[in-house]
Amino acid sequence: LIPEWQVLRCAAQRNPIHMFTVDRHLVEAAIWASALTRRVRRPDLLLIGALVHDIGKARGGDHTEVGMVLVAEIAPRLGFDEADCAVLVDLVRHHLLLPEVATRRDLDDPATIEMVAAAVPDPDTLDLLAALTEADSLATGPSVWSEWKGRLIDTLVERVHSLARGGATLPTPALTDEQRALARGSGLEVLLEADGPATRITVLSPDRVGLLAATAGVLSLHRLGVRSAQTETLGDRVVSVWTVLPTYGDVPAADRVRDDLRRALEGSLDLAELLGRRDSDQRSVPAAAPDVLVVPGASARASVLEVRAHDAPGLLYRVASTISAAGVDITAALVSTLGSEVVDVFYVQSPEGGLLAHDVAVDLRRAVLDALTSSRAPAG
Repeated sequence: LIPEWQVLRCAAQRNPIHMFTVDRHLVEAAIWASALTRRVRRPDLLLIGALVHDIGKARGGDHTEVGMVLVAEIAPRLGFDEADCAVLVDLVRHHLLLPEVATRRDLDDPATIEMVAAAVPDPDTLDLLAALTEADSLATGPSVWSEWKGRLIDTLVERVHSLARGGATLPTPALTDEQRALARGSGLEVLLEADGPATRITVLSPDRVGLLAATAGVLSLHRLGVRSAQTETLGDRVVSVWTVLPTYGDVPAADRVRDDLRRALEGSLDLAELLGRRDSDQRSVPAAAPDVLVVPGASARASVLEVRAHDAPGLLYRVASTISAAGVDITAALVSTLGSEVVDVFYVQSPEGGLLAHDVAVDLRRAVLDALTSSRAPAG
């Protein structure tokens, strides 16, 4: 029934975050999907979608585009009618949509929700995509799915559903009672809590230029690798939540992180000098060149800067510092580490508020790219 499968047998994955070959990954995805069938109205489409979502791999070209053509031929052979075939093709077309949007775009921006709603107008297909995303992630590797990622996708899906029902698209983000209490405070506070093998660090502070860069720098100084991060502004206060893993040793105490962050914000702790001295002693690892994009039309209220690079100590600090030095405000940030690669997304505004002028956005992109490129150059 599926002779197209032959090409996938023992085919290697191009992305190192994958644990399995292409054929094994698809089987694993279908197995994980079988545990999620109660979440969708059409479990048969979920299982088949999981089994074929990457069938376009190992053939050259864009695997999504190739897969859509193949599934349009495979689905009728499996007995699906025209409408179901269209849904299966859509599952292949959009199988990366939810994780990319949830982890790289501001879910509080109506433009984000409207974009997904326009791409996936059918609520049943949206639920299928949500379940497929979880199954696909779990079948990829242990670092790909997390409670944090699941919450983001759940939030995105619920907001798209709400928009389709004619309701509000922006429910208040869920914070813990402790975070809400501290957010109403006036000083700098740091909370630490276990999040599986990782640690979640919540920083609450008065809003100020350079706060994100200083926090990233302090975490890097303590050799804490950032796996994900989100920031949110509540009035004149900022709440940032960081999921970290220690590179060496244990996570420092919350009061030590808080004190170092306070010193960094006051200027008595020179993060640039300390991190620069440490980075100069480390050997560079060959990797693809970084890329920085200004994403057009991603938001109506802020310009969106997307940074893709090989993960390295202090990388987030360098990027955020460069943005702050340009006199641009970071209103939100989404950080994702996928294996050895990072995708960092920054929502930025001019000091007056609103989108950056075209020439300012171009200059900012060049400045961030220069900062990343110079950091890759060998010391000498």
